[in-house]
Amino acid sequence: MAVPTITLNDGRAIPQLGFGVFQIEPENTEQAVLTAFEAGYRHIDTAEMYGNEKEVGAAVASSDLDRSDVWITSKLNNGFHRPDDAERAMDQTLADLGTDHVDLFLIHWPLPTQYDGDYVSTWKALEKFKADGRARSIGVSNFQVDHLERLARECDVVPAVNQIEVHPYFTNEAVRAYGSEHGIATEAWSPIAQGGVLKDPVISEIAERVGKSTAQVTLAWHIARGDIIFPKSVTPERVRANFDIFDVGLTEEDVRRITALDKGEDGRTGPNPDTFDMIPS
Repeated sequence: MAVPTITLNDGRAIPQLGFGVFQIEPENTEQAVLTAFEAGYRHIDTAEMYGNEKEVGAAVASSDLDRSDVWITSKLNNGFHRPDDAERAMDQTLADLGTDHVDLFLIHWPLPTQYDGDYVSTWKALEKFKADGRARSIGVSNFQVDHLERLARECDVVPAVNQIEVHPYFTNEAVRAYGSEHGIATEAWSPIAQGGVLKDPVISEIAERVGKSTAQVTLAWHIARGDIIFPKSVTPERVRANFDIFDVGLTEEDVRRITALDKGEDGRTGPNPDTFDMIPS
């Protein structure tokens, strides 16, 4: 099954379904990624803070895939926002991944209460990475509308993507709408709310009707709405099941009903980007 692609604002096509390695221990990462490749995934989402970039690179190297066949995303560690630190971090990411470029590099968090509120100079460092080819596309993660508006005022390159928390209980519509209006693709992390939506009665009813699991229905809802997703699992059966979502056949009414499950801020499972300030020691 061919994975649909989303054309980014820089003209590059990103696979809409990828494989995430958040919270996968380094010793398990290479095999998990190889399992994902066997299932058909060609998009891997990692980050400096996940601590498993080397193992992602090892999986790409030990697979029978060409580097050009795999879309690799990574993200800047919160401790390296200053431009000189970002420069060194970018080079370390490439060394750990064993490649001369990443397909997409993101600022992981805006950290508006850190670095004197300066994420603009950090973004300008990423603009340099795009210009010199170390990052083919650049974007942000966990940026709110006001953060994006500031980049628009003070910088030259519009982020290609914004990776944010999105799931049926927290649809994050204001940020998604801003992205849609300004050509910024939405990547949805925590797409099943860390499992929190899997017993929802509405999703369960739809899943029973279409003969799929509630996880598959939820992932198909994201695809139908145009989000880019990268579910994570180390269980081979679940890795394959998460890929088997393109024949779910949701109706427009199904999508509407699932979207209506939104709980607003009460549905958020992760940190609020306006206050999140963790810098790893």
